[in-house]
Amino acid sequence: MAAIEPMEQFMVQRIMPPLPVRIPGVGVIDMSITNSVLFMLIAAGLISAFFLVSAKRALVPGRMQALAEMLYGMVDGALTGGIIGERGRPFLPFVFTLFLLIATLDIIGLAPGGFTVTSQLAVTAALAVMTFVTVLAVGFARNGLGFFKLFWPSGVHWGMGLFLMLIELISFSVRPLTLAMRLFGNMLGGHVVTYMFASFVIGLGLFGLQGGLASLGFIGSAVSFLMIVALTALELVVAFLQAFVFAALTCVYLNEVVNLDHGH
Repeated sequence: MAAIEPMEQFMVQRIMPPLPVRIPGVGVIDMSITNSVLFMLIAAGLISAFFLVSAKRALVPGRMQALAEMLYGMVDGALTGGIIGERGRPFLPFVFTLFLLIATLDIIGLAPGGFTVTSQLAVTAALAVMTFVTVLAVGFARNGLGFFKLFWPSGVHWGMGLFLMLIELISFSVRPLTLAMRLFGNMLGGHVVTYMFASFVIGLGLFGLQGGLASLGFIGSAVSFLMIVALTALELVVAFLQAFVFAALTCVYLNEVVNLDHGH
């Protein structure tokens, strides 16, 4: 029996010959298409097709338009509007795009033969750093040097204030790491567990073919199959939930800098 390699499903592999591109001052960069890039392109294509189909402005919306309006209304009402308030409206396109992109990448990774792009730390880290840089840019653009009031608790002694400021700075600085690791860890862990139960289905089924008491292996195989069905349903929920959590935390971080004059 072949060795069980649960991490093999996360390997980034080329699907076309190497495509070296020389960039002056940088060097040669391999621009070949990998399975990760392919599924990011697929996600972008699906999202674009979704909007093309749903953006009809019909008086009586069809299923796709109703779904688009529901998702848009959820992000607008529960995230940008619910967390940031009226000042959050300019950030709705950014947050909605983040939510839809992550949810799509998560879900297509569950399809047979799919590749879970969000199980790559480089991808989740890129999304987290982009979010962090956006928060910094908005913070300085809106507040100038007053942005640093975010780290100084009001109404405390300066000695205690310095200590708390250090803690706040550390907490703020690790946000990209926690954002990236949360999404990466949840998607990686769920797929590994599902893969392990899939290996039990095959392994116990082959064991049951030996007959005798070994036939009990068919029971274990059937139970493992039912676990895969349950885990797949759970993974669908987690895929949507992780996209929502990432978008919600983005709104929380934006709220701190957008409404800094209200909170301090």
